[in-house]
Amino acid sequence: MPPTSRAEATKARILQAATDEFAAHGIAGARVDRIAAAASANKNLIYVYFCSKDKLFDAVFEAHVARGLNMVPFAPEDLPGYAGRLFDFCQEHPEVVRLATWHRLERGGNEERDPAVASPAPSTKLDSLAYVQSEKGIGSSFTPAALLTLVLAISTAWGPSNAMSMPASATRDQSQDERRRAIVEAVRRLL
Repeated sequence: MPPTSRAEATKARILQAATDEFAAHGIAGARVDRIAAAASANKNLIYVYFCSKDKLFDAVFEAHVARGLNMVPFAPEDLPGYAGRLFDFCQEHPEVVRLATWHRLERGGNEERDPAVASPAPSTKLDSLAYVQSEKGIGSSFTPAALLTLVLAISTAWGPSNAMSMPASATRDQSQDERRRAIVEAVRRLL
């Protein structure tokens, strides 16, 4: 294997191990030693490739949260459908919700990097939402930022790290389809 391919493979293993570590333990609780061991990589390579644990978290965050949310196209004209698709994505990728939660907990004041509005640029999402609100009167009793925040909160209500949701034992009889339908209906009623 050429050196460049080997380096890229090592970086990929480090990113995957870091994803698991940060999702489980957050930034402060993550350990570079565990990441290196899980990636079968030399600990020093983490610093060579990413400079610091914080920058490694940033790379993981960008790879999974910002890019991941781009996989769910923002549809301001169909917020209930968007909420349902976002719910589906978060169910398939629970690490994204965990990473976003750790980001908010440990870097709380950094709103410009908040995954809720990170990609596309916040102004793009909010501007397109404001346009739909003014043209169609949908959800016009809320500011665009408040409406998007509410839609995102509803979409992730049954996420893996939502401490405010009912315990699993209380909702055990609800299927994933029933939860999805509830989310779509809640956003529809919100509008």
